[in-house]
Amino acid sequence: MSGLHHVTGITADVQANVDFYVGFLGLKLVKRTAGYADSEQLHLIYGDGLGSPGSLLTFLVWEATGRGRTGIGQVLEIALAVPPASIESWLSKALAAGVPFEGPSREFGEPVLRLRDPDGLIVKLVGVALSTPAPLPEGPIRLRGVTVLTDKARETAEFLTVFGYKYAQHTGLTQRMTSETDVVDVRDASGFVPSVAGAGVPDHVAFRAKDADDIRTLRQSLLDHGPTEIHDRKYFLSLYVRDPAGILMEYATDGPGMTIDEAPEALGRTLFFPPHVAGHTQDIEAMLPQFSMPGDERFPVRKLPFVHRFNRPERPDGTTLVLLHGSGGNEADLMPIARRIAPQATLLGVRGRATEEQINRWFRRFDATTFDQADIQSEAAAFAAFVEDAVINYGIDVTRLFFLGYSNGANFLAAVMQVYPSAVRRAVLLRAVQVLDPLPAEDLSGTHVLMVNGQDSYAPVLADNLRAQGAQVDTRTVPSGHELIAADVAEVADWLGLGYAGQ
Repeated sequence: MSGLHHVTGITADVQANVDFYVGFLGLKLVKRTAGYADSEQLHLIYGDGLGSPGSLLTFLVWEATGRGRTGIGQVLEIALAVPPASIESWLSKALAAGVPFEGPSREFGEPVLRLRDPDGLIVKLVGVALSTPAPLPEGPIRLRGVTVLTDKARETAEFLTVFGYKYAQHTGLTQRMTSETDVVDVRDASGFVPSVAGAGVPDHVAFRAKDADDIRTLRQSLLDHGPTEIHDRKYFLSLYVRDPAGILMEYATDGPGMTIDEAPEALGRTLFFPPHVAGHTQDIEAMLPQFSMPGDERFPVRKLPFVHRFNRPERPDGTTLVLLHGSGGNEADLMPIARRIAPQATLLGVRGRATEEQINRWFRRFDATTFDQADIQSEAAAFAAFVEDAVINYGIDVTRLFFLGYSNGANFLAAVMQVYPSAVRRAVLLRAVQVLDPLPAEDLSGTHVLMVNGQDSYAPVLADNLRAQGAQVDTRTVPSGHELIAADVAEVADWLGLGYAGQ
């Protein structure tokens, strides 16, 4: 057995990704799971009607991440087979949908139309007569191939022979390697820049193995090559290895396959979780980005100054809880605890815009106890404007709007209240301290605040300052340090249930 099993890419926008690969290309979403390597990462798999090996494109969702850089040691482009006579209709479809394209042209005697997906990944449609076990009426047939960039072209081509590929045509800087069904084009990119992981750059390419015996046999043959890893991904068993140029390659079994836990007609409808996170699935589900299938009713996301993400329960009660993470967190970090606090609330997680040693924060600091006051003021103004825009654009009921911040996010939230009291009227501050100096003379009458402190993190100065400005402040202490515990959930849920939403 030889040929491609799947290709895995990275996307920064799950909704745009689904709209392109299902809505535009016509592939079928055959599986959605929490990641096996990182369970807080959504993993989507597209393919033919059965999710057959050789038809699969998979994407790791790095929501709102930066664009990667295509370079040496990575896949440059993915090729999908379509009927040769359909290239013209795909060109018309791309024009009508506003999808960027190049061509048509001819490569190795085959008609080619290059498209770019929403993350910038090159998806090459190749007119070639191939087959797949469960063809889709309007989608591509299967994977036709990949192009890889290498500064060790001879060694990369030779390495591909272990997966059953054979030498074929050589044109310019490209050596074509062929299996029984598809191709790998090895492009000599000596002198080019190395790849950088990110949106629009594939993560790895996987080749087909018949069964576990094939995996073991190949691993034994690679003992002198370098390190390998074997992973059970439930739907297939796989071996990971890097070629001489550092390209990540996978050897994956055909079985058990995508229908092991879903009937063919129900493929892609259920979110599955790896077994090692059993008992934590509700927390993880709260952190994973949500999306709608093409044609389904959806909640449009607006482009606002702060990266943000919604999590909506099946039956929302009209409450919105805005979440501000601690240092090093992101817009999803507080969603598990917030979902336990308010099971029927719509959650709006927001990401701070300041960074320190590549971790997210809400404002700059000069050292551990000295904060950039100008930056706090500037970011507070931006956040207040963000809240105003979010209320208008998303139709949020301000009488049922609450804010919850933790640590650095709580510090910033308190500062926003103190400078722009109309933006935040009901707030939960977890492990907060006073960071704004000097204290503004704003009137906080009508503002309700819950401060939950750990036993060693009580902040009387902030509480006193908020009261001095007119806020109603309820302070509570839980048997913890700076970390959050179950008692925090109970205290906040109790406070939210006291009727502040109507005040």
